[in-house]
Amino acid sequence: MSMTLAQANTLIAAAMAKAAELKLKPLSVAVVDPGGHLIAFARQDGASNLRPQIATGKAAGALALGVSSRRIGEMAAERPAFVSALGQLAPGGIVPAAGGVIATGANGAIAGAVGITGDSSDNDELCAIAGIAAAGLTVHRG
Repeated sequence: MSMTLAQANTLIAAAMAKAAELKLKPLSVAVVDPGGHLIAFARQDGASNLRPQIATGKAAGALALGVSSRRIGEMAAERPAFVSALGQLAPGGIVPAAGGVIATGANGAIAGAVGITGDSSDNDELCAIAGIAAAGLTVHRG
């Protein structure tokens, strides 16, 4: 079952609360359904103008390959031509940097994904994981 709008909004609020707690740079957060379609998006004041596309590319890319965008970054180091070619095939883009995390529901089915950008990739991912937990979902370890 797909993540609900209420869950997506909870996820975004929790991710941004984590960012405030850690005093991070302004974040942009995209939440997509299992098909990679946008459910919800928010951008903190001061976030730069390409952040919506980057956040969506992290989330949609993770779903497209079934692994976190961190893993896609590792794949890009191992097989740069392959990962580079994928970006043109994926409608939502593929961003090979940490911050895109797949979420599963209680039944283990993929509920969607979140992509976060704005601070370091490690911090983006940390906020994504916090948001997933707050929404009552689990990080997919694919």
